[in-house]
Amino acid sequence: MLTAIVTPVAQPTISLTEPRPVPVDQSRYAGRADAAQLADELARSLNLPVQWTRDVIAEARYREVVPRLIMPAANPGAKNWAAYRSRFVEPQRLRSGQRFWQANAADLRRAEELYGVPAHIIAGVIGVETLYGRDTGRFRVLDALTTLSLDFPKGRSDRSAFFRQELGEFLLMCREQGLEPSQVLGSFAGAIGWPQFMPSSIRKHGVDFDGDGHIDLINSPSDAIGSVANFLAAHGWQAQWPTHFPVRPPANGPQLDTLLAPDIRPTFTASQMRELGAQLPESAMNHPGPLAMVLLHNAGRAPTIIAGTRNFYALTRYNQSSYYALAVIELGQAISQGATRSNQ
Repeated sequence: MLTAIVTPVAQPTISLTEPRPVPVDQSRYAGRADAAQLADELARSLNLPVQWTRDVIAEARYREVVPRLIMPAANPGAKNWAAYRSRFVEPQRLRSGQRFWQANAADLRRAEELYGVPAHIIAGVIGVETLYGRDTGRFRVLDALTTLSLDFPKGRSDRSAFFRQELGEFLLMCREQGLEPSQVLGSFAGAIGWPQFMPSSIRKHGVDFDGDGHIDLINSPSDAIGSVANFLAAHGWQAQWPTHFPVRPPANGPQLDTLLAPDIRPTFTASQMRELGAQLPESAMNHPGPLAMVLLHNAGRAPTIIAGTRNFYALTRYNQSSYYALAVIELGQAISQGATRSNQ
């Protein structure tokens, strides 16, 4: 989960007098002036021990592959919801999801009762993110975050400030949880554990759901379940609300353009949508919250269009993609239906 939701901290500023060459893969940051400056600024702004912070950053290694992976695809191709869906709602993930549901049914029910987030949504998130803990990442988080803090690639919008902030959050998390920074593994962007939380999200939304005294999103599916539910609840999830409704949009023209302009952000009442030519079911007309006209392309074929609620929008706070959100929903629904059949 590469989210822009972070705990506010003072952001270090790195200034360089001249361009520096790209370091060699696996080269340590020890001895680099900008790394020492970053360590000192993080220590000062976050009240971390100065020598400990310097020693940790000095242990970080530049990973050549990380800047490549953070770049957008050179030839992304046409957006295709059907193809995207098939990557996640597929036999292996469904089998793994069934096993996950059976093994963690009590925690899924408890999280739903406590946070109002349905069990199938929680299961869908964890399934899409890491195939139920199977692929949580093999990069040292320290290396990934330091590389993206000090050697963010040119050619796209500079997000090095975001990753410097996440590096600081990671160091705080390690101090709070007694972790050795060089031993924590995650994604190439620094996301951690079963739900792929960034360090700031772990510190802000992580939950000790199994009650063992610490938050462990790497080894505890229970903590992952509670943390996903807590994150979504904190980002506006409304208990008992659906995620979306079917909708028949108006024909191409100014009315459709008006409905699509806000993208995934719920903006219109159901009545306003109908006045603009959209056809909604009665359940949508009775929905108390605003709706968004969400369009998902199908590579030149007719697009998939839904009316998203605030709950659909909450899922996009986890990953800012309507394709991601709908994949989570449909994977979770398929797993839930399978679990229901197996219990009959």
